[in-house]
Amino acid sequence: MTVVLAIKCANGIAMASDSQITDPGRGLTYPAQKLHAMGKHAAWGGSGSRAVLYDLEQIFDAEGEAVVESNDVGHSLQARVVPVLKHHYANFIEHVPGQGEAGTPATYVLTAGYADGKPFIVDLDPNGLIGHHEETGFQSIGSGAPMAQQAHALLAHFQMTERDVEYGMVAAIRVLDALDASSPSVGGPMDLCRITPDGAEHLTDDEVKEVRGQRDRWIALEHDALDRLFD
Repeated sequence: MTVVLAIKCANGIAMASDSQITDPGRGLTYPAQKLHAMGKHAAWGGSGSRAVLYDLEQIFDAEGEAVVESNDVGHSLQARVVPVLKHHYANFIEHVPGQGEAGTPATYVLTAGYADGKPFIVDLDPNGLIGHHEETGFQSIGSGAPMAQQAHALLAHFQMTERDVEYGMVAAIRVLDALDASSPSVGGPMDLCRITPDGAEHLTDDEVKEVRGQRDRWIALEHDALDRLFD
């Protein structure tokens, strides 16, 4: 199961993902990097076929800056992703003798960042359709996306779109850790990226630990507020 999510805040975007890959054909799970740089002011993550995502990683490593600097990020993303999808769809062998279950080329892509100083959250589905999520301020992809959407809805009253991006980072790790605790197919280490108009910063393991410490403090404060609710 994969979860990649983006949360828009007042002065930045928090983007995060888990790192557990499930290979149904071989019955394996293993860690892999799912969150990547897209130029200097954006990041992207994908869910689905590892073969498709590998090809996209090569393209975005070379052309990520061009995507972000284009007149329309969604159309620029679409122009690069759709030909890769079509290639893999055309060469996909659906039925393999002796193999009961395997992956498919179906792939989702989520990217977020700043273009001309304005925030964007854009996704692309396996049909090549573009989605814009700047107004809602949240989007997630992957098989764990429905659970992430629900977790975000439960935190909606904290109004992350009106808060500093540091709050968004803590909310992102809280959502991912909740999914990690409730689903055996979501697993760490968790990747976090802080994106502001100044650039995208991918957090180190130690920095992720610091964010998780703030999450623990947030939970402790909630416990204290609940304990005093009927005082």
